[in-house]
Amino acid sequence: MCELLGMSANVPTDICFSFAGFLHRGGGTGPHRDGWGIAFYEEGGYREFRDPHPSVDSPIARLICDYPIKSRVVISHIRQANVGSIGLANTHPFTREMWGRPWCYAHNGQLSDWQSLPLGFYTPVGTTDSEHAFCWLMSELRTAFPTPPEAPASLWHTLHGLCEQLRGLGVFNLLLSDGTYLYTYCSTKLAHITRAAPFGEAELSDAELTVNFAEHTTPNDVVSVIATEPLTHNEQWQRMQPGELLVWRDGRIQARCLSQA
Repeated sequence: MCELLGMSANVPTDICFSFAGFLHRGGGTGPHRDGWGIAFYEEGGYREFRDPHPSVDSPIARLICDYPIKSRVVISHIRQANVGSIGLANTHPFTREMWGRPWCYAHNGQLSDWQSLPLGFYTPVGTTDSEHAFCWLMSELRTAFPTPPEAPASLWHTLHGLCEQLRGLGVFNLLLSDGTYLYTYCSTKLAHITRAAPFGEAELSDAELTVNFAEHTTPNDVVSVIATEPLTHNEQWQRMQPGELLVWRDGRIQARCLSQA
């Protein structure tokens, strides 16, 4: 299956260290050779790179490692194709506009009977179950909330209910963001770590790279990283529960929705 990587931070932060380990799983230490992508929310804008080739061999991926784009929210994905051919149209992350904002989405897993999900305002460009589910989910949210809700928690609970429906069709691990909040939903596998003062050293599991975050941060920085599998072997990652939705903002968890099953 595919793997996910996300970041939420309270200051513009680069994801070069985590991404350096993550890209090795795209055909190096892992079998995810069927494309990769990464999206950055920056001040006043949105930047995205997608490539249908293995990330471990990708010049574009090396550019991301060497070019420290600073962002508060990042979503990345490496693909092991199950549904849909290998190609740019089927490469995550996917993006749609709602309320004048770009919503970015990446999915890990495989769904059954996904063609039965009715589509409304949004339609897929490619042929994956992932993008079809994204279009269905965004159409449902847009129907429920034609304008941004005054109480954000109402959106969070609706989103959790939609994710639970998709989990009923198979494996559905999700990263989703509107640039302000990062939503992470766990069907089977997602882990996270929050780095804050006092900062220490971290060692990647998939590459020979160590960083001392104390040399690159201020005492006020808070950076959380979410991944399918922990990216470092000397830090304490927390695993999410199946059916759990976490709402992140500025590196901290704002809300937690749990499955009632």
